[in-house]
Amino acid sequence: LSENAMSTMVYPRDETLERLSQDEIVLNTKAVMQGLETLRGEHAQLLNSLLDCTQPPVAQEKSGLLRKSLEAIELGLGEAQVIIALSSHLSAVESEKQKLRAQVRRLCQENQWLRDELAGTQHKLQRSEQSVAQLEEEKKHLEFMNQIKKFDDDVSPSEEKRDTSKDSLDDLFPNDDDQGPGMTSPSGEVAAQQGGYEIPARLRTLHNLVIQYASQGRYEVAVPLCKQALEDLEKTSGHDHPDVATMLNILALVYRDQNKYKEAAHLLNDALAIREKTLGKDHPAVAATLNNLAVLYGKRGKYKEAEPLCKRALEIREKVLGKYHPDVAKQLNNLALLCQNQGKYDEVEYYYRRALEIYESKLGADDPNVAKTKNNLATCYLKQGKFKDAEALYKEILTRAHEKEFGSVNNDNKPIWMHAEEREESKGKRKDSGPYVEYGSWYKACKVDSPTVNTTLKSLGALYRRQGKLEAAETLEECASKSRKQVLHRRERLSYGC
Repeated sequence: LSENAMSTMVYPRDETLERLSQDEIVLNTKAVMQGLETLRGEHAQLLNSLLDCTQPPVAQEKSGLLRKSLEAIELGLGEAQVIIALSSHLSAVESEKQKLRAQVRRLCQENQWLRDELAGTQHKLQRSEQSVAQLEEEKKHLEFMNQIKKFDDDVSPSEEKRDTSKDSLDDLFPNDDDQGPGMTSPSGEVAAQQGGYEIPARLRTLHNLVIQYASQGRYEVAVPLCKQALEDLEKTSGHDHPDVATMLNILALVYRDQNKYKEAAHLLNDALAIREKTLGKDHPAVAATLNNLAVLYGKRGKYKEAEPLCKRALEIREKVLGKYHPDVAKQLNNLALLCQNQGKYDEVEYYYRRALEIYESKLGADDPNVAKTKNNLATCYLKQGKFKDAEALYKEILTRAHEKEFGSVNNDNKPIWMHAEEREESKGKRKDSGPYVEYGSWYKACKVDSPTVNTTLKSLGALYRRQGKLEAAETLEECASKSRKQVLHRRERLSYGC
């Protein structure tokens, strides 16, 4: 074979080689290896024959060429073997690759199955959580109803009778004597005895329960009770329902007692909108909410904002109840207090006189509201410098209280202010035996110990002191202190069950 043929077999230059497949390359490589092995055998025979030749120089030259060819053939065979081994390795790699692809496909299928299972499980979990949440709500509702039922079981007959009273928390009037003449309002317990409009039957027990907790300062119980009831009412009746407005009022007033004025104002405005929408703008419940909002503004010192609300509440009450109804008088008292805080004393005097006229004509001269309104009117007189008018009112209150307790006034049965003035007139002539000896009925006069009378004693005593009547002032102050101690002593005995 020629050297060109050998090189063609070992190093083929066909352009189609680049486009051959792996199997075709392997077959061609094996064919080349067979050719190279044949050439190697032929070269070995030629080399042996040359070594036996008698012409050494020529034989050496040819043997050198043959050895080079053999080296090239060996190199080609080595390369072919490498190609065969590489092909085998690539086949193994491809086989492994196919296995891995199959495994990946299987893992993808399993992953998709697991995803489907997870989605199904999550859906079941969500439904279970919804069921649990619903059960929790039902549990809270049942606990709430059990609390109310327990409270119902514990209510005494007198308390049951009070349950039918009007919505006290919904209509607060600041006329508690112990709070002074400022813009104040009674506590929940005091408010429970005052008028407004009828509480819906289904809220009466809850109303009394909230008042009980609020009066004890247990707001951590009263507030959740209100919120739970409000939530239940909104679910069953919708937000725009009069009972929802009532609960908003109750919760607002609990917030107000906690000095959370912004929250209270928001709830009252919401309740006002509901009541105007569902009951009409001239309903007593609208007047109650207007009054509560006015009281709230008054506690915050916003008297100008409170006054128009209070006037509108007054107009509604006069229109619905008539101009001589006791609730109208209460609203007049509130309006007078608002005007007093703005220095409008002419209006204050007018409103108090109207309220006083209503109380005396409808409730009688001995009604506690008469004395309270006289006290408020006297305070107005004091602020205007009308000291004689104020003094006359204070004396009327004390005289009426004394007559109610001990009968008509005479020389042996005098009200305390008369004793005070007699002591003032005879302060330089008295013996040292003290008031209990010289003034036999003075001790009896001090037994008139209502809160209103106590306030009047202190107010008249302050007026006497302003006038320089120190002996008279001390007498009234001593009597006020004594009656106050008697009240406290009686409360202590009641609290200990004595």
